Amino acid sequence: MAKRVSWGEKAGLMILVKQLSKRFGPQLAVDALTFEIPAGQIVGFLGPNGAGKSTTLKMLTGMLAPTSGTATICGFDLRTDIIEVKRHVGFVPESGAVFESLTGLEYLEMIAALYSIPAAAARTRIEQFITFFDLTFSTLTDKLLGAYSKGMRRKVVITAALLHNPPVVFFDEPLDGLDANAAVGFKALIQTLAREGKTIVYSSHILDVVERVCDRVLIIDKGKLLLDGQPEELVASSGAGTLERLFTQLTGGAELERRAEDFAKTFRP
Repeated sequence: MAKRVSWGEKAGLMILVKQLSKRFGPQLAVDALTFEIPAGQIVGFLGPNGAGKSTTLKMLTGMLAPTSGTATICGFDLRTDIIEVKRHVGFVPESGAVFESLTGLEYLEMIAALYSIPAAAARTRIEQFITFFDLTFSTLTDKLLGAYSKGMRRKVVITAALLHNPPVVFFDEPLDGLDANAAVGFKALIQTLAREGKTIVYSSHILDVVERVCDRVLIIDKGKLLLDGQPEELVASSGAGTLERLFTQLTGGAELERRAEDFAKTFRP
């Protein structure tokens, strides 16, 4: 089994973020984030709702322009080399938005054409993903994406993000809609991709999965970076017991738990 790049190694640096910020009018959504991610690492990108996770991912994939700060992906600057950045990243957004008037196959072939993947090579890759996700060509051709289930649509979006074989892949809640077997397969997939040297940024609220599959976690709240390190070391040093407990301690979840308990008591006879 190939060795993953360890957390502190500088060789093969794929993502470099310095003082990255995003403001929407008076609201500061992302506040001077700074971090580095090497090749072959799976990084859990965590935070409560509204913490700035999706905004950060949209900046790093070229969908939003930063207000200030800098970032490079595979050595390409977000501000000056945006086309090259987009060529080198794959992105599975939380929304899973697709062109609902296309079939699954038409959508994937369109994505392949946008990345200038030859038709024969694209068909081979699509077939490989169909096999992996236990789909069939009839599934991709018999109905439009608007009629797909949430899980089937998610599989197509994941396939589209990986179709051009990008070295850096961003996932925003990728397990949403996947059944148990597909979720197990997806977790094995990202671990294999990391062993092959790809950099995986994995944003999720399912913290027990993050704790099992991620080499490192970044926790943000209110747009600021709160914690950065290996999950087992962070949990051990904090005495929290689990990553989920550590997360709630850092982001105010303990107070929500207390309020939930108080609220539940109001239903007692």
